[in-house]
Amino acid sequence: MYLHERSPQLHVITMPTPIGRSLLPRLFIALVIALVAALPFTAGLPGDFVFDDIPSIVNNDAIKLQELNGESLVNVATAPQISGSLRALPTLTFALDFWRSGHLDPAAFKSTNILIHALTACALAWFFHALLLTAGVKAGRARWAAVALSLAWALHPLQVSSVLYVVQRMQTLGTLFLVLALLAYLQARRAHLAGRSGRTGLLAAVLMWVVAMGCKEDSVLFPVYALALELTVLGFGAADVALARRLRRGYLAASVAGIVVYALILVPNYWHWEAYPARDFSSIERLLTQARVLCMYLWQIIVPMPSHMPFYYDWLQPSRGLLQPWTTLPSMLVVLALVVLAWRLRARWPLFSLGLLLFFGAHLITSNVIGLELAFEHRNHFALIGAVLALGSLLARAAVALRMPTWAQVVICVGMLSVLCGGLVLRARDWATPYAFAVASAKLAPSSGRAWFGLCLFQLEAGGGAVAGNPKLDQAIDACGRGAQDAPYALNSFVTLMVLKTLRGDVTSEDWARFQQRLETVNMNWENRRAPLAFSHHARNGVALDKQQMLKAFATLSRRVPIAPFNSASLGYFIMNDLDEPDQAMPYFLVAVGSANPLDPFPWRLADELREKNRPDLAAEIMRHASATRDAGDTAVQAGD
Repeated sequence: MYLHERSPQLHVITMPTPIGRSLLPRLFIALVIALVAALPFTAGLPGDFVFDDIPSIVNNDAIKLQELNGESLVNVATAPQISGSLRALPTLTFALDFWRSGHLDPAAFKSTNILIHALTACALAWFFHALLLTAGVKAGRARWAAVALSLAWALHPLQVSSVLYVVQRMQTLGTLFLVLALLAYLQARRAHLAGRSGRTGLLAAVLMWVVAMGCKEDSVLFPVYALALELTVLGFGAADVALARRLRRGYLAASVAGIVVYALILVPNYWHWEAYPARDFSSIERLLTQARVLCMYLWQIIVPMPSHMPFYYDWLQPSRGLLQPWTTLPSMLVVLALVVLAWRLRARWPLFSLGLLLFFGAHLITSNVIGLELAFEHRNHFALIGAVLALGSLLARAAVALRMPTWAQVVICVGMLSVLCGGLVLRARDWATPYAFAVASAKLAPSSGRAWFGLCLFQLEAGGGAVAGNPKLDQAIDACGRGAQDAPYALNSFVTLMVLKTLRGDVTSEDWARFQQRLETVNMNWENRRAPLAFSHHARNGVALDKQQMLKAFATLSRRVPIAPFNSASLGYFIMNDLDEPDQAMPYFLVAVGSANPLDPFPWRLADELREKNRPDLAAEIMRHASATRDAGDTAVQAGD
């Protein structure tokens, strides 16, 4: 399966032909690719919704489509989404999955993800075939090499957390349309090399790019991928010399414009010398850490063992300096060396260089200055295309250097695909049930607060919830205890541990003291900000939590981070009504009143409730605060006029 690469200037004489010589063989090969790409993932059905699936799908009323008509679909597409305003197409498909299944059936949603993955594998085989022919690979070898490369991408165990993690349909749909856009662009450029217009292909590429942008924002990187094609396989070539000149100048201008936008807009808007809001790392620390993250991704790709892929990465600590941890500097050198290698070999080894450029290009947004979480596996969904191409090129060159016969190459290729498929099935099985997923997550990421909290919640729900007599209470406490101990940066497990030990009747003052100390010192990311609010939920459901300890926790929380007005009002009502402490509730009410719209009746309703509790003094304070807030707003408006 040798991918012989010729000089880009020699590509004019050979035009790509479709896989197969007629429609029937092409359809048969496409069906085989789709089935091989899809079937291993069925081991992960039905599974359950996890992590970001909950807010984006389970708790998202906008996707719960009851009637299939134009108005309903428009309402779904235009409804505000917490995941992003440019993701209308995946949101529509979520709504259609809900409509066809009649409820939130994980298997229905995941089967659509698997179908999308199978279609992407077929499109990728088509793209690889055209790419290999463009690089000068002989037609027969290109046909089967394209199939092998697309299956290597489709069967990699790293894909499990993109395909079976329902909400990542945003990523997988984006990849599908990006591959189609690249295919259309490549066919258009092949037409240019042959002296034809290529206008239809370019229009199709732009259309597919626009659709990809409607799936996920990182699809904006399509021009980067097209530039990588030009720098390597295409070489800005065209039969029309004037067109070739315009291509070079156009890409040069676009590159300069991109650098200017990055330097003058993105960096000033996203750079943080101190920690990002709700993060425990700065921009410099994030960039240092991403070198380690990229090397971790490459390790997971090259050594595709499920044990290297834990799904949760909240345990990953940021790099605080070039040698903190010591792997930071070596990782930076590895990344730099690979980028330099890709640049220097772009003419001699175009496919290898293209693969590296696609891999690193796909991480330009997620491994940059925007304050995203440090690592997620689905960020490799498109990047894996580049990695597979680079590795395939290296293996093919090694086979030629060793003078390996064709039959041996085929055997090795089939063996490698079988290993990938086996690893994928093993990993997919961990997604087949909530219990298997929770246990595997905790086992593979023993320092992950999210993993232990997930296992704790599973045990708790399996036994009937946070109620006395829950037969799974001891197991849930063990899981939360491990989370509180092994993930000292997280609060969720610790909060739940206090609740469950109160239920069991063996919570101690020392337990509460350790929790309060953790609350005082832990970094207040978005999960930790919400965690203490769970005390009010469980107390309302009958758990006899220590009132003074809860009040102390709420006071610490409000001192350390601003509480959103709605949450502040809810907390105030809990303290006033459930804990019977209206005085203690006032600071939270004042925050909510100070943020209320002048026309909002909330302050007046609250004042009436306080009077009913025989606290006219507190009611008067609420009204004074509301009036002061209204007057300040009027003054600001007048100043603006």
